[in-house]
Amino acid sequence: MATREATHAGSWYSDHGPTLSAQLDQWLDQVPDIIEGVGSIPPAGARIIIAPHAGYAYSGPPAAWAYKSLDLSKAKRIFLLGPSHHFYLSGCALSQCTNYATPLGNLKLDKTTIAELHKTGKFDKMALGTDEEEHSLEMHLPYIWKVLSKAFPNPSTFPPLTPILIGSTKPTSERTYGTLLAPYLRDPSSIFIISSDFCHWGLRFSYTYYLPSLLPSQSQSSTTTSSGSGSGSGSGSGTNLTRGAGYSLKAKDKPPSSPRIHESIGSVDKLCMDAITTGSHMAFTDILKETGNTVCGRHPIGVVMAALEILEKEDGDDDEVNTEDVEKEMEGLRKGKEKGRFRFVRYERSSDCMKVGDSSVSYASAFAVL
Repeated sequence: MATREATHAGSWYSDHGPTLSAQLDQWLDQVPDIIEGVGSIPPAGARIIIAPHAGYAYSGPPAAWAYKSLDLSKAKRIFLLGPSHHFYLSGCALSQCTNYATPLGNLKLDKTTIAELHKTGKFDKMALGTDEEEHSLEMHLPYIWKVLSKAFPNPSTFPPLTPILIGSTKPTSERTYGTLLAPYLRDPSSIFIISSDFCHWGLRFSYTYYLPSLLPSQSQSSTTTSSGSGSGSGSGSGTNLTRGAGYSLKAKDKPPSSPRIHESIGSVDKLCMDAITTGSHMAFTDILKETGNTVCGRHPIGVVMAALEILEKEDGDDDEVNTEDVEKEMEGLRKGKEKGRFRFVRYERSSDCMKVGDSSVSYASAFAVL
């Protein structure tokens, strides 16, 4: 079968291998080895990440926080889940290629796992044109190649890749696909990478939602940065936040100042990040309905959250609760490493919107230990 070409190289990111490699190394090196509230990274068992997929001028630095948090010590296969931006899909689709090309080298696809998923009858096949047009998968490939090159002796020993394109799935469908992927997620040798940007705000995105009440703990748990610079760790779980009555701004509206638009965007994103950290698939889908937040990878996130809920239920049915287990769980929660719960370590925006005519895209990076 065909090799998927790196169709966005040379525009969204460098098509010159040495230059691209140096950029990725630089962004990874800029991530501290110890993150406040998290500890040393990567945490043992951090097998799931959420990372953005925009052009590397924007998503390169924040994505490094997710990839540096990824524990590849037991990796034997990698799942990459990304949203479909250009091709309408009500379910999920799998690549028909045998390799994915990057300017750094090719990544081989996991023919065995792809065949197993096809046997379920729930997955469509991606046409090569659809595969090559989609950027949500491609933008992760150089990072995957880079971190694998640091963890494995040579490319021939890299774990194979299973890319999954996820369409406009409903919550029930996400639970169906979560059920299918849960056994793979349980396997300690499986890595799951979720491709998602967060809020796309502005008239050009047909999304101008404004939350007049700032979340009181926003500045405490998710520092926002613009233009790909700055610092900040992500959203904590279990925060009790107050919501205002949101509404959509119109082009003729005067720029609000209390809060400013970019502060409102940060609050809306934080509501979504906090919902993700609860581990509740329903909490995440509910806040998306309430705010309409344009999290483009909401369906891949939903599929993995559904799978995590299934594993948690299975473990809850099997395990007896005792004092020692409760103490360990509480300690994990205090460290932000509770099993199966996402921990956000980075949040940025492409710019800070001040007036209705401005626009921005948000980028968040997270990991979960399993």
